[in-house]
Amino acid sequence: MQHDVRVINDLVRAESGFIEEVLAEVDKVIVGQRHMIERVLLGMLTGGHVLLEGVPGLAKTLMVNTLAATMQARFQRIQFTPDLLPADLIGTLIYNPQSGEFTPKKGPIFANIILADEINRAPAKVQSALLEAMQEKQVTIGDTTYRLDSPFLVMATQNPIDQEGTYPLPEAQVDRFMLLVKVGYPSRDDEREIIRRQLDPSPPDIKPVMTPTRIHDARKVVSEIYVDEKVKEYILDIVFATRHPEKTKGLEGFDRLIEYGASPRASIWLARAARAHAFMKRRGYVIPEDIKAVAPDILRHRVIPTYEAEAEDMTSDDLVGRILEVVEVP
Repeated sequence: MQHDVRVINDLVRAESGFIEEVLAEVDKVIVGQRHMIERVLLGMLTGGHVLLEGVPGLAKTLMVNTLAATMQARFQRIQFTPDLLPADLIGTLIYNPQSGEFTPKKGPIFANIILADEINRAPAKVQSALLEAMQEKQVTIGDTTYRLDSPFLVMATQNPIDQEGTYPLPEAQVDRFMLLVKVGYPSRDDEREIIRRQLDPSPPDIKPVMTPTRIHDARKVVSEIYVDEKVKEYILDIVFATRHPEKTKGLEGFDRLIEYGASPRASIWLARAARAHAFMKRRGYVIPEDIKAVAPDILRHRVIPTYEAEAEDMTSDDLVGRILEVVEVP
């Protein structure tokens, strides 16, 4: 296995060079927010969808637009509004009076990268229209099912649900997002640089440095990255601690604070995201630090606190953080 890991290391170094190229291009436009950018790249490398949450004006939409500009692929931005219909998203059948037949008109969902902007401003029926596309990578129009382009990735942005005009996403849809990334305010130095760039009349020139073929090749290498059995058990320990905290030393009494634990998707995405994180760090093997790095973004929308926890001002981030502190690292 040592020889195999050495070979994988060489493959990772050979295929991961474009990561720095992408980051360099995105840095021309986006100041700071490196965590958000890296998490979106994780989604690109694993095929997992990403949900970005933050107040308006934090460059969520601009970042996805910029990332799409670095890739030679089809990009569609869909602005979610209260009057949006499912047909506006996936398409519909159009009647042709000359032939007397219905012909399909495909919607904007048929692209490589979908930006679902302010996804929680549309009603539940529109949000649910994304479910088949996100999970099955296919769309049904009338009686016909169409495969979506590959790679296919949904990057959604949402405002905090306590803001006016927002709808909470259905649990089934939230669980289909690999990552829920919280986007915070920039630092003072970063915001000073943002002002300087906005006052500069010359827009930056973004060059495409990724292709769908290059992403497919990188995904193949990511799928070869070595995950030791002890690391797999560490993933299971974390996930099962969210479901049965009373069985984990140091989490006594947490069963009253967690309404629902993480689903099996959490275990799957923890393993896949850890591989992609190791790839971005140019390693051919996963270490526990990879798990710890990606776990908060994978678990925060899957660990649901009880009313008792909310009464004690404990969020899902607090619960996940405590679990990561307590669960023994191999």
